[in-house]
Amino acid sequence: MVECTPALFKTFEALTEVPEEQLQWLIDQSDCNDYADGEFLAEPGSPISGTWFVISGKVRLYLPIGGVKREIGDIKTGEISGYLPYSRAKTGTGYIVAIGPAQVMIFPKDKMDTMIRTQFELTQALVHVMTNRVRSFTTLQQQNEKMLALGKLSAGLTHELNNPASAIVRDSESLLKHLQMEPHSFKSMIAIRMEPEQVDAVTDEFFRFLTQRKETNLTIRERADKEEELTDLFDELEMFYDPELPENFVEFGFEPKDILAFKDHIPHQFLSPVFNWMNTLLVTDRMVQDIGESARRIATLVNSVKTYTHMDQGQEKQYADIRIGIKNTFQMLIYKIKKGNITVVKEFDETLPPVKAQIGELNQVWTNLIDNALDAMEPNGKGTLTIKTERDKEFVQVTIGDDGPGIPDEIRSRIFDPFFTTKEMGKGTGMGLEVVQRIVNQHNGSIKVNSEPGHTEFIVCFPING
Repeated sequence: MVECTPALFKTFEALTEVPEEQLQWLIDQSDCNDYADGEFLAEPGSPISGTWFVISGKVRLYLPIGGVKREIGDIKTGEISGYLPYSRAKTGTGYIVAIGPAQVMIFPKDKMDTMIRTQFELTQALVHVMTNRVRSFTTLQQQNEKMLALGKLSAGLTHELNNPASAIVRDSESLLKHLQMEPHSFKSMIAIRMEPEQVDAVTDEFFRFLTQRKETNLTIRERADKEEELTDLFDELEMFYDPELPENFVEFGFEPKDILAFKDHIPHQFLSPVFNWMNTLLVTDRMVQDIGESARRIATLVNSVKTYTHMDQGQEKQYADIRIGIKNTFQMLIYKIKKGNITVVKEFDETLPPVKAQIGELNQVWTNLIDNALDAMEPNGKGTLTIKTERDKEFVQVTIGDDGPGIPDEIRSRIFDPFFTTKEMGKGTGMGLEVVQRIVNQHNGSIKVNSEPGHTEFIVCFPING
């Protein structure tokens, strides 16, 4: 066992300025303990014994997050942990275990008041240790919560991105095959002999029709009837055509009268190649439209991610439209909203001025509150999510409500406590609302909750000018 002396404790970075007589007082009041590899010094819920000074070896801290033990970090030789001056903690929140043989000196918690009254420099040094620990732990909490929030969003984003990406691949492959079949159609087209005015009449009308494409909101039965009607007409005209031609023409809104109008400008022997040429253009147009729409969908999602994370902006507060952040949060959670059969009601004050804030941080607030609301409504298989923004004098107020079961009275006072969660293991960390409250406090704001069976709302309020 290493002998505990004032000279030894002078090697602790936090204690270099503490007088030797105070370090000797600390040693006289403390107990030295040896721990074997894997031995626990503390577990969640166990009383905090006191302040720990690691004399040799190291111990490791784990926190129970999401139903599993997550490694937080090591406390090494020359470092201090455990109960510190002015701490309010009474029980441990994590596991502390020796990694290899370790020697730890423990200053009893019940002697802390005496130290604070009589050992000024020693107390000051340990308060500095606590300040650094709170700062580091807060940063770690925020980073963990951001990663967990990203995990919540990733499944929905993957699904939302996969659909248009798959559509692009599918349509591009179909378009390639379609174009490879075109030599036959081209051969038929160049054999056509039509007067210039006939060609102009057909092409002008067709491309006018194409650019003014009609929306066809037909039922399955109505669509089938119209396809059969066109099929009968093409057969009546003794045409040779692709079996999909009637279906494609119906999709673009062609009626029998339109076909007959074209027929008046086309010699009978050229009806088949001309209409097959039209069909080729319709199919190509549809595929290009689908590819374009899918690409735009991907671009919109990527832009929403960029705006949501505010990844191209600094961490300083800046003026921005708060509604954009909320809308992008909805975009991030759209898959979960659709899956939960949730109706979204948005009541945005369009006169609300830009708000000075850390937009990326506030987006984390909206994500946690909206995600919690969606989880609350999940057991019902449906629900209504309401979000409202409004101005209250020099403040902006955002209300997020759901029609879930409500928050029981007996736990309402604890929902902002660190590590408190009512969600099943692996689904909640108990840090979401604690982080929400901290971010709101950083914006000099407030958050309150109103809840009763069938209705819960969180009200976030903070200054418009930051």
